[in-house]
Amino acid sequence: MFRVSESICREEEGKGVSAIPVDDAGLCPLGRQFAALGRRYGFDYFLVSTFPKADKPEFSANILFCNWPHELKARYRTEDQFASSRLVARLKQSILPFQSDECVFTDGKDKDAEGGIAGAFRDFGMGASLAFAIHDSELAHYLFVFSGERAELDRQEIASFYFESLELLDNCSSRIAQKDGPREKLSAREIECLRWSAAGKSSDEIAIILSISSHTVVSYLKSAMRKLDSVNRMQAVARACRFRLL
Repeated sequence: MFRVSESICREEEGKGVSAIPVDDAGLCPLGRQFAALGRRYGFDYFLVSTFPKADKPEFSANILFCNWPHELKARYRTEDQFASSRLVARLKQSILPFQSDECVFTDGKDKDAEGGIAGAFRDFGMGASLAFAIHDSELAHYLFVFSGERAELDRQEIASFYFESLELLDNCSSRIAQKDGPREKLSAREIECLRWSAAGKSSDEIAIILSISSHTVVSYLKSAMRKLDSVNRMQAVARACRFRLL
């Protein structure tokens, strides 16, 4: 059974933390509010996720709430086209909500559209979608997609739908905001080494700049990579920038 992140479906009770009950679709009360909003406008399915980033492109790493059929979610995670989808590409180009009567969750390169993942979305009654991106007060970037067989909404309906989504996000963003940050606090030296790496300096050059040995520079960078859960310096620099450490 698909469930949203435990960090979303948990709440504090005094000094302890308890799980918030979910329904048969795996939705906690917050998720059910998004589902109800979609139904009011004629959409049976919805997805709320964080916007995929270069170092976190996977569907499973970004999804917050979703009431898609379990088998469809499982297949989409396997054939993950989320970061390369037409949905993400379109919302990178424009801040305006958009509607489509085609599958927006694929990259459009499916040679066997009927038997492929795009066909699976249509088979489940997700032939049309309304999508938009929203930033919350902390500048976290979210992606909203409501899908079904609903006919195209007019401009006023879209405006009302968008505002209600914005209002709902504003009311609950503190609950769903992901605590993005390094697993451990980076030292001043580790941040310095990352900053010079971002400037294109080699370990030997950083050693001269900081008046330490190149071996020590490598040690600092390896420690920073571990704390940032990165496999190389480039990814560590990217994550440090995202966490606003540099």
